[in-house]
Amino acid sequence: MNKQTKERILKFISDRDWDQFHSPANLAKSINIEAAELLECFQWDEDNYDLEQVKEELADVMIYCYDLVHKLDLDEDEIINKKIDKNEIKYPISKAKGRNTKYNKL
Repeated sequence: MNKQTKERILKFISDRDWDQFHSPANLAKSINIEAAELLECFQWDEDNYDLEQVKEELADVMIYCYDLVHKLDLDEDEIINKKIDKNEIKYPISKAKGRNTKYNKL
């Protein structure tokens, strides 16, 4: 996400004085709610979905995720790369390639 988009998210929240409602717990709840709405786009038919609706729900998830990253003063690149580092150990290519098996069953 580029700097301009991040600033726009924060300005949108600030202009409406919504930061007071955006505790980490509330943001985590909102991420979960919006993720459920994203999943709902595929509820009855995984192949025929409204792409515009998917994009809107995905954007809502991403906006709340960024707000939570900002609220907790985290570096999104750092936390993502740390998680990928762990996943590379849990899912080595030699065991995981082409498989959807959970790491503890590889």
